[in-house]
Amino acid sequence: MTHPAPSDLDDRFMTVALSMARRNVGRTGANPSVGCVITQGEGNTTRIVGRGVTALDGRPHAETIAIEAATDAVEGGTAYVTLEPCSHQGKTGPCADALIAAKIARVVVAFEDPNPRVAGQGIARLREAGIEVEVGLMARDARQVVAGFLARIQKKRPLVTLKFATSLDGRIATHTGASQWITNPMARRRAHLLRASHDAIMVGSTTAIMDDPQLTCRIAGLEGHSPVRLVADGRLRLPLTAKLVRSAGDLPTWLLTLDGADKVRTKAYADCGMDVVPVSQGENGLMDMDSALRILGERGVNTLLVEGGAHLASSLLQNDLVDRLVWFRAPSIIGGDGTGAVAPVGVDRLDMAPTFHLTNSRPLGNNVMETYEREL
Repeated sequence: MTHPAPSDLDDRFMTVALSMARRNVGRTGANPSVGCVITQGEGNTTRIVGRGVTALDGRPHAETIAIEAATDAVEGGTAYVTLEPCSHQGKTGPCADALIAAKIARVVVAFEDPNPRVAGQGIARLREAGIEVEVGLMARDARQVVAGFLARIQKKRPLVTLKFATSLDGRIATHTGASQWITNPMARRRAHLLRASHDAIMVGSTTAIMDDPQLTCRIAGLEGHSPVRLVADGRLRLPLTAKLVRSAGDLPTWLLTLDGADKVRTKAYADCGMDVVPVSQGENGLMDMDSALRILGERGVNTLLVEGGAHLASSLLQNDLVDRLVWFRAPSIIGGDGTGAVAPVGVDRLDMAPTFHLTNSRPLGNNVMETYEREL
């Protein structure tokens, strides 16, 4: 029998750690979802003795959970962590110190944390304590898991995913406004799963008025994982009778509007439980979406799912603020008199068009779900 080489074992256990990390994406507040696996033994006898993932709302961290949940002694073991262990004192102690105190002998880290409060200091602390540290294993996969956290740290804004549900010719409604339902139940279920994996979900005021959505995750078992709900409404058009307003006392709901908005109207929303967030005005007189996203980043939003409408999508695309597209396509043609998914973007030449590359395509019955990432 051929035993796995040490590198194969490392790949195997880091894969488990990444699987752990993916469980809580979109549910750990401002902190990234990190996975940690602790092993004991050598070669074919190596076994997992502890597992952990960043807890809901971000604390405790994965390393602490894995140590406390261990079914056997961790001293002398190896810890596989999908992001560099933290080195600073927050509401919980540094994870690097927890690993040192547990007398872990070796730590395999997927990649260094770019957060200035860490930025290699956790790795340095482990090495100073005599722990063997290896960095870089499956870094690409690990970065994908915490892509929203990286966007917030490096771009000062959330990772923005623009979601569409359209006909084959890119229409979201007929000329009469009929839009329910263009896509099939399988596609709509996947859309709800998307909501559960994002920190916040945003729509424009027209979509909020026309569709009167709830913007919740309505899948059995995931009802408690609905994201923060946002409405971009510069002119305060949203009726106080809208579902988003009436349920604001039960679910976190933010209203983004222009700075200096009518105080009486603003107070009415606040009295209903909405968090009214003032945003500066752009050169076109509309809400400055770059400023809006920076405010969301300051509030700890790592991932933002944008579900409509056409003008909000256009504004984000024009300002190069979209990182990913998730496009659900139904096998139908609505025609040029239908409502397009994106309002005019102002593209005069083809080389001016925002470009994305296809990363995944999945059939959902007779519908298709396509995922694209920004072409840099």
